[in-house]
Amino acid sequence: MMSRNFRNVSLCAVATVVALSTQSAAAAEPAKFKIPAQSMQTALTLFAKQSGIQLLFPYDQVAGLHAQSVNGKMAPDVALQRLIAGSGLKITLSNNNVIALSLSAQAHKSRAVEVASLGVTALPFAMQASTVPQASTAAAEEAPGPAIVVTGSRGQARTVTDSPTPIDVISGADLTRTGKAGVFQALNTLVPSFNLPVRAGGATSTVIATGGLRGLNPDQALILVNGKRRHKTSLINAVSTLYNGSVPADLDMIPTAAVDHIEVLRDGAAAQYGSDAIAGVINIILKDDSSGGSANFTAGQNFDRSDGELYQADLNFGMKLGENGFANLSLNLKKQEMSNRALPLADCSVTATTTCLYPLVNGQLDPRDAAAVGTERIVTTSYGVMPSRSINTALNAGYDLGGVELYAFGTYSQRRSDLWYSYRYPKDINNVMGIYPNGYRPHIMIDEEDFELTVGAKGEVAGWDWDFSTGYGRNRARQSSEGTLNPSLGTLSPTEFYIGTLKSSEFVTSLDVTRGYDVGGGNLQVSAGAQQRHERYQTFAGDEASYAVGPAIVSGMTPGAQSSAGFQPGDAAYMSRDNVSLYADVAWDPNKDITIGAAARFEHYDDGSGNTLIWKVNGRYAATDWIAFRAAANTGFRAPAVAQQIYTQTTNQFRTVNGVPNQLLQIKTLAVDDPAAIALGAKPLQPETSFNISAGVVLTPLPNFNLTIDAYQIDVDDRITITSTLTGTAISNILIASGVPEAEARTLTAQYYTNAIDTRTRGIDVVASYKHGLFDTVNMQWNLGFNYNKTKITHIIDNPPQLAALGSDYVLFDRARRSNMTNNLPRTKLSISNLATMGDFTLSSRLTRFGGFKSYQNGVTSNGVTTYPNDRSYGAKWITDLEASWQVTPLVNIAIGANNIFNVYPDKNRASDVSATLGQGLYAGTSPIGFTGGFYYGRVGLSF
Repeated sequence: MMSRNFRNVSLCAVATVVALSTQSAAAAEPAKFKIPAQSMQTALTLFAKQSGIQLLFPYDQVAGLHAQSVNGKMAPDVALQRLIAGSGLKITLSNNNVIALSLSAQAHKSRAVEVASLGVTALPFAMQASTVPQASTAAAEEAPGPAIVVTGSRGQARTVTDSPTPIDVISGADLTRTGKAGVFQALNTLVPSFNLPVRAGGATSTVIATGGLRGLNPDQALILVNGKRRHKTSLINAVSTLYNGSVPADLDMIPTAAVDHIEVLRDGAAAQYGSDAIAGVINIILKDDSSGGSANFTAGQNFDRSDGELYQADLNFGMKLGENGFANLSLNLKKQEMSNRALPLADCSVTATTTCLYPLVNGQLDPRDAAAVGTERIVTTSYGVMPSRSINTALNAGYDLGGVELYAFGTYSQRRSDLWYSYRYPKDINNVMGIYPNGYRPHIMIDEEDFELTVGAKGEVAGWDWDFSTGYGRNRARQSSEGTLNPSLGTLSPTEFYIGTLKSSEFVTSLDVTRGYDVGGGNLQVSAGAQQRHERYQTFAGDEASYAVGPAIVSGMTPGAQSSAGFQPGDAAYMSRDNVSLYADVAWDPNKDITIGAAARFEHYDDGSGNTLIWKVNGRYAATDWIAFRAAANTGFRAPAVAQQIYTQTTNQFRTVNGVPNQLLQIKTLAVDDPAAIALGAKPLQPETSFNISAGVVLTPLPNFNLTIDAYQIDVDDRITITSTLTGTAISNILIASGVPEAEARTLTAQYYTNAIDTRTRGIDVVASYKHGLFDTVNMQWNLGFNYNKTKITHIIDNPPQLAALGSDYVLFDRARRSNMTNNLPRTKLSISNLATMGDFTLSSRLTRFGGFKSYQNGVTSNGVTTYPNDRSYGAKWITDLEASWQVTPLVNIAIGANNIFNVYPDKNRASDVSATLGQGLYAGTSPIGFTGGFYYGRVGLSF
């Protein structure tokens, strides 16, 4: 008993001495550090020896954690922040003699604290992590240290405010608190310069979760996982309104439960990371906990019509692998039900038969139509969010062999997406009454299997940290349909079809090396690497009945399976290519106030993309302790996706034709080397190129407050997009002359990919955060984000001679297409959020203003006068989100919340825009807030 009391008294005495010390470790003299990436326990011991500072940390909790490499001369606090970046450790006390670390605010059963110091490896007392002295205010007790990022600065981690380029850091907890269905939807809420329309368009564009940074296309931002390139989806935005033609990665194939945090680099970085990083980089960092875990179940639905039900179950847990390894596993199950905002049809009569479902019988209403007069008839069921089912899994693992660390991470997912197309009336020319006497709704099923695995090793040799990895990613999408038919086959038509399959895969092998040098009293970080990438894309034909032009074909009928005709044997294609790249990257910190960086990259493609050399320079200067300036300039490029070069398919979509909205067209996307596309002026695709400049200021005038303001300009030349929808007799004649069967060609409109335009995007990002306490009982975390973004077209290629010869009505890139690139997205977005914590209760609130946007259509010419009756403008909207949570016990948490709590809808279209026969079209499909109103949800969580 006496021994125990003496130990407690000793503990209190030491803690008191530590608490009374006032000189921060930040004020300590810079020291030279050389700590390779390795186990956290060993790295912390090396830090203590090299800094001469005593270090206290929870030994057992640190087991299985991994330290970042630190090389060069710097202040001890900076070195430690870089060392523990991404580990979950935080500094809870720092003075001239002692630094204390803790892993979390929760108590853990562990060997309390390991003490590492110069020449001293243990002390004769123990200290629980929870007893390390804390600042007295509530805000200081819970506030984590400055956010540490590894994206955009190879070889060394930096704080967000120290980064020479703007970066947003989104935690996994932030993603969960949004109540959104996936990673992309959550980013749309949390990142001001990110835009994700609820429905970018039709067909597979409805399925792909696609969003763009700074007003550019989704495939002009590079997606990384743990710093490694993520593979693309096999689906393609072929008939979309926004982001037309893009082929992005689909982040919703990554379970939210697996995400530790996301780093969003808002600056061009192709010279550092390769093709696609024109607008920026989104780097998803996976959890690497070696113990404990969490489970959540979320359920919710829309305010109106009680539809759009969402059910999600998430699980994450970590485990040790031997003495020096870890494995972290995640699972997500999601079920999204359909929502619908279609309007009832007007009653039909013998003098107004537009909304009559059935043909007249002897000049009178069919008895079924007559019985429906005066009732509410909603024939469209899918004017909103489409249903889907998915299972996503993830693994992140590593093992320290002592000097070499092995790692592996990957995901495996399956998703069924259901596309319900517009109702076909019984009397419709594309119906066969003998099969569907009451009409039908075509139902497309897209079954995806998505897989990615990266394995690698990293260590240190001759002073260089090295990282060698190889990864394989694949996405396969099988498309089939039911409840439909091929009307040209008459009563012999099947009602179920196999449409075809898309398959995309990538092999990526990378070697990265980095080393810090003491140059001029500061640290020079030198990094270099090489990467080899092999890409494949393949399309498989559907069954013959899905695309056949049968004997029952008549004028006005659309042959093939309704909604989406199958891939024809001539559409089936395969292409692969190889890419080799070399890069060099340097960052020099001559002192704590200055950072200068430069990078260059050479890329070689064995297809028409050829060779490219790109560069980047950036810098940061801290004029005072509270104000710093940063700037960057870079060139970039994006090689045309393999899919964009060979994709061909036919689908049914509504378009505005000659000023008349809601016209159902059969649109055929042609591969650029298709004879029909060549006859319409197609040429081989070339890489997009960019020039990006930015400048900003970082302000930290108050404790726990920072403000960043960054302005940017992005010039993109030779942007790849899909042409206008080319339709008319002249187009049909060209298709026929190119070998398309006449019966099919007479029903088709055509489009193809081309390097059509140059654009200039200018904008400004404002990001601020502030933490403070309230009444010594409440922790407050405020965040503000604002983005202004404007894109203009600086050049459009001339009409190819093939189209110019047809007359002025045929334009390669028409006014409607130009509008979708420039003003069909909000120019401004403002987000203000607050996270208030009081004991076991947390209130998360967020107010977001989405700016107005416009949709321009092609003009209508009559008597030599052109007017634009179909142009539309939509006003700005404020959306309020709220979530309240209660930590019932250390293991159980419950939350209730609502997104769009005031049930705000976008501005309505004109009555003439609403389809009289279908009841759809009341809202713009490109609205950033969707058009299904408010959504409420509840969540139960477990921590273990």
